[in-house]
Amino acid sequence: MAVDSRRNDVVVPDEKADLSGELESGPHEYTGTTAYTAAEERAVLWKQDRIIIPLAAGIYFLCYLDRSNIGNAKILNSSTKNDMQTETHTTAYQFNIALMIFLIGYFLFEVPSNILLKKLRPSRWIAFLMFSWGAITIGLGGVTNYASMVGVRFLLGAAEAGLFPGLVYYLTFWYKADERSVRVAFILASATLAGAFGGAIAFGIGHMNGASGLSAWRWLFIIEGAPSCASAIFVWFVLPDYPEESFLKGRDLEIALSRLRVEGSKGNSSSMTWQDAKSTLTDWRLYGHYLIYFGVGVPFSSLSLFTPSITAGLNYKDLQAQLMTVPPYAVAYVVQIIVSYSADRCNARAVHTAIFALIGAIGFMASAALPPDAYLQRYGCLILAAAGAFACIPPMLGWLTSNVYSTASVGLAVALNVSFGAGLGQMPGIWIYKADEAKAGFPTGHWTNAGMLLFVSVGSLLLRVVYGYKNRRLLRDAQPGQEVRLFKL
Repeated sequence: MAVDSRRNDVVVPDEKADLSGELESGPHEYTGTTAYTAAEERAVLWKQDRIIIPLAAGIYFLCYLDRSNIGNAKILNSSTKNDMQTETHTTAYQFNIALMIFLIGYFLFEVPSNILLKKLRPSRWIAFLMFSWGAITIGLGGVTNYASMVGVRFLLGAAEAGLFPGLVYYLTFWYKADERSVRVAFILASATLAGAFGGAIAFGIGHMNGASGLSAWRWLFIIEGAPSCASAIFVWFVLPDYPEESFLKGRDLEIALSRLRVEGSKGNSSSMTWQDAKSTLTDWRLYGHYLIYFGVGVPFSSLSLFTPSITAGLNYKDLQAQLMTVPPYAVAYVVQIIVSYSADRCNARAVHTAIFALIGAIGFMASAALPPDAYLQRYGCLILAAAGAFACIPPMLGWLTSNVYSTASVGLAVALNVSFGAGLGQMPGIWIYKADEAKAGFPTGHWTNAGMLLFVSVGSLLLRVVYGYKNRRLLRDAQPGQEVRLFKL
């Protein structure tokens, strides 16, 4: 059943539709149907959006700010030898190890975190994670050597691991399949905003160098970690958990539950069983999603951590290099949202992913091919590459959640997907921008990112062919008059 948002037709979910046992049941599960108009549905969506999306985007903004500020700290006031790498007495290799150890913690704790989110309630678990990573970020301001930096970065990875897959999973309790990509984009786009603001904030804090006897990079961690701790208290009390236990009342609640009867995760569903885990782990089509997300993880991590270094290699120095990280992220923010809306609207997530992965690859290839001293042209290529790479991610996540049907399986599949991409996939991204290649324009990093995005482009189209074949087979095997739930494309 689909609702055309441009009309005010009355919508009545089909109680007799045969959906092959895909409706979940659980204690106190809503199983009725409610007739509603498209205008009423839009009103309910707006009530959800104005609370859930700003909260989720704000939470991820703080998370990403605390995760990526080490890239700013690495070069902040480097001209006076007051940067993080110099004062912790680490080599470039050791600094990269500290970046990678974050991803090991991230990889290890994503799946357990999504399971705990369902068990402990989203508001409680997310608030706990926020306070933890905020406190750990503040702690980074006190590290003095390689060992302490590595240990604190591991703890930060473990604390932040559950947030992004948790937020994607959380959206499935509130939104239908064709509504998720654009909302994931608003959340993920807050990361691009954090990248933009992070450069601007680092520029401002750079002028605090020596205040109260602390270098500016230490103030950077302290000032950016404190809001996460404070906001955790707010999130504990304000973030709604599930529609059936939220601010929605009366008819609004009936509409929300009725429209999610088929395509939404259920707050009252049972926790994951071994059978749920087995069915998800042995569903081989999902590994196609994991592979292409692995591909986009490489440029995502390298841009997150090395954009300040890349801009410094474009003849922008010290604090100016921090400021010049803003435009690539600002453009990526706008492009992400437009692409994700179009992908959901047209049920063409694979095609949108393929096109913008190709655009990102072209940006990286051009940057690698241009002469090292073509600074302005290579800066334009960086903006193109960032916009293409970041725009791929929300449609990919929306596509995955649309094609996994049970509540427990969605949580596990999303966590595994982000583990592959944001955990394992981001590890190579740490090593490809080599400090000794700065004068040559970082060719290894740019060519590697281009290759991975080309892999994403081809892989997403191949996965779309697989789903097209599966849909044709479902339609061929269906009984006359039987409603079939097709895979999203």
